[in-house]
Amino acid sequence: MKFKLFFILSITICIVKSYGQYNTMTMPEALYGTTFNLNIHESIKQLVTGNQTITGSINNETFWGPTLFINKGDDVHMNVTNNLNESTTIHWHGMHLPSVMDGGPHQVIPAGTLWQPYWTVMNQASTLWYHPHLHETTQAQITKGIGGFIIVKDPIESALALPRTYGTDDIVLALTSRSFNTTTNTFVTPPASTRVYGDYMLTNGTLNAQYTLPKQYVRMRILNAEIERGYNLGFSDNRNFYIIGNDGGLLNAPVTTNRIKLMVGERVEILVDLSNDVVGTSIDLKAYNSGQSNSFPGGEPATSGTFGSLLNNTTFNVLHINIGATTANPIIAVPSTLANNTYWTAADATVNRTIAITNGQPGGTPFNFDNTTFSLTMTPKVVNLNDIEKWTITNTNGVFGHGFHLHDVEFKIISRSTGAVGAYESGWKDTFFISRNETVVFVAKFDDFADSDVNHPYMYHCHFAGHEDGGMMGQFIVSSALSTNVNAPSTEFSLYPNPTSDKLFVNLKDASAEIYYVTISTIEGRIVLMLPQPQWQNGIDISSLESGIYTFQMMDKETKSVTTRKFIKK
Repeated sequence: MKFKLFFILSITICIVKSYGQYNTMTMPEALYGTTFNLNIHESIKQLVTGNQTITGSINNETFWGPTLFINKGDDVHMNVTNNLNESTTIHWHGMHLPSVMDGGPHQVIPAGTLWQPYWTVMNQASTLWYHPHLHETTQAQITKGIGGFIIVKDPIESALALPRTYGTDDIVLALTSRSFNTTTNTFVTPPASTRVYGDYMLTNGTLNAQYTLPKQYVRMRILNAEIERGYNLGFSDNRNFYIIGNDGGLLNAPVTTNRIKLMVGERVEILVDLSNDVVGTSIDLKAYNSGQSNSFPGGEPATSGTFGSLLNNTTFNVLHINIGATTANPIIAVPSTLANNTYWTAADATVNRTIAITNGQPGGTPFNFDNTTFSLTMTPKVVNLNDIEKWTITNTNGVFGHGFHLHDVEFKIISRSTGAVGAYESGWKDTFFISRNETVVFVAKFDDFADSDVNHPYMYHCHFAGHEDGGMMGQFIVSSALSTNVNAPSTEFSLYPNPTSDKLFVNLKDASAEIYYVTISTIEGRIVLMLPQPQWQNGIDISSLESGIYTFQMMDKETKSVTTRKFIKK
């Protein structure tokens, strides 16, 4: 017993010792282009002295994943390979795209499977992100570190004098915290613990992070990638900074402040002026979380238990910033005008919906919406294509605050019952915090994409991963009024050449038929390739498959009926 206590104490001291030293922050690899290969796998990372920590990562990272740079108007293709030992999904958070490509809990990627979604980028310049969204497993997989940034570029943003040299004067910061199993140095994840707040701050997966930034204006794209904790961000000398964008992209004009509250799933872009700092000195980006109310996630006073943390109700460092030399072409001013957004108003809405946050009492039913716990087969709400809707979200049970996220479209927050909508929330949003005993109203237009398939709906949910896993989710489909064929098309097809070594072509018997989904499985039934609405006319690439016999399963778009054929990969 004495030895066990000594061992646990020793590991804890190692964590504290590591936390007291600055570590150079990892900047995720940048990937550019229109085709992205993402390999999801477990990895190991030396976070603290002692054993290495098992993490989740993508491609060459050891925590988190690469930053994807994409351009508005481009057709992007994602090759997502799940090399975990369990199923997962990848949701493109904030992206406006077809529901079948969205990566919600219905688009499950089994272990060993390649998923190939694609879409035309319609978002304006913005900072988005991608992460797992598997029902009941989201918290565990995000805790491991699976996720990454997406940076959308467009001509309006590119014409502005803004910092945009990635890793130098334009950096990404994924903020989160973790607790460690003191025996193995692994992350504490469900079901081993129900704790929702970590004890130690991680910035881009780096414990006690530091980074060198040039003596000039710099741009920080900040994401709250937490399980539940909020951040009240500011600099150690209380200097002002400029908010230039949030979830959905640039604001119309910069907002000057010295604090910003950032809740789970939210993003913010800020400019901070380092031009008056002395090279070789330092400042800190801090979370001023002390003195917050209990409604602020992480404001609770407890240091242990479900809602306990060593960081709770304290002010702590997020990033230690060392001032480096000015670059050759520094940004020396903040643009007075950024964008020309026109926002929806309540008067534009033709449909009104009210969604109530319910339950969540201790020992009772977990949090849900409208007294209904999520299931994959629940009846979705139906939204008509191109409708402008006003959603009223109420949180009147007085138990806890929540982070509300809507898939598919950005929206405009038009009111909060607790006071005026903050200036930084004046832009397009897809996620917001709703406090205890508060009502938030937003307006959104559901345009461009319609799909009546109830098997691939969009989601709305609490972005607190534990609440999400517990069933605090709903789903909706966007329905088009377009008429359907009176006579359903034939779903008969053949494959050629068969056998084949690289490409497989589909011959539809009925030219009016459309392929909605293709799933390719081994003869034993293991799924190896998933292609939503594939671009099949020029052949389907099967070069990644091993030699053998496979089942080709085709789902028709009109009827959603499934037809199968066998083929041989040489």
